[in-house]
Amino acid sequence: MRIGVNIGGTPPFEEILATVRAVAEAGLDGVYFNQVLGWDVLTLAALAGRTAPGLEVGTAVVPTYSRHPVALAQQALTVAAATGGRLVLGVGPSHAAVVEQVYGVPAERPVRHLREYLAALLPLLRGESIEFVGETLKSTAGVDVPGVEAPPVLLSALRPAMLELAGSTVDGIVTVWTTAEFIATNIAPPLTAAARAANRPQPRIAAIVTAAAAAEPVRVSRQVAERTAAASNLANYRALLELQALTGVHETAVIGTETAVAAGLRAYASAGVTDLLISLAGDAQDRARTLALLADLRRDLAAPGHHQGSGPEMSK
Repeated sequence: MRIGVNIGGTPPFEEILATVRAVAEAGLDGVYFNQVLGWDVLTLAALAGRTAPGLEVGTAVVPTYSRHPVALAQQALTVAAATGGRLVLGVGPSHAAVVEQVYGVPAERPVRHLREYLAALLPLLRGESIEFVGETLKSTAGVDVPGVEAPPVLLSALRPAMLELAGSTVDGIVTVWTTAEFIATNIAPPLTAAARAANRPQPRIAAIVTAAAAAEPVRVSRQVAERTAAASNLANYRALLELQALTGVHETAVIGTETAVAAGLRAYASAGVTDLLISLAGDAQDRARTLALLADLRRDLAAPGHHQGSGPEMSK
């Protein structure tokens, strides 16, 4: 299991780069960024890749409704070139309320939208020209960026139809606000089955998890609950919480002592997660303790003879 850090929100620019350097110094695998209405995440990914040349850099995720696939292919291939092929491109439809209020476009039938979007985007990333006409999208174009390999593409997916699309089409998924148990029972099996049916490789499962090895776990838990309250009211996440018998997204956070947090994060490896993306919670001291814990966990998981657990495997 690869371990990285997910940077959300809009912290000051220099603070973001300081976090990137800290992640690299801790010996972790990557740093990902999420796109809302702040910094542009692909620009951040390019800068992060130049700041820390050993790190994988990713987006979790770029909203598709706001970027035409031709424009996204151009930008993604440019970032892939700038980072020496270390970009992982995560995309997703965002939320209907956000798309319709911010961009003024209808967000109905997101699976159809993404199926057509990917039908255009994936060939463009491979350097192919397209002549695509669908119900929601049409384009005749090619992207001329020679010598750059297509980055891996992950799709934000939580429900069956989106998991089927991801497993049969792209390199994996990004999840958020999901427990290890839910991934093991409701996400990994259908995703793996879809990939197997399409004769595709074992998909990546990147799970964004809020975590803190905190001196005062109750204080940090309260802060996380306050900070994420709005997310719990979004329709997609509300439905996800109901499936997990939870009342708020903060209940998926892993907060406690180093021993408790390590145990909680190991459960994701056993659930089949391939990429654990930690959103660091708490104050500066808490974040430093959590980074140190992640470094120890990363070394342990990489040790010879380590077994992650009973995550799903593709048939041979």
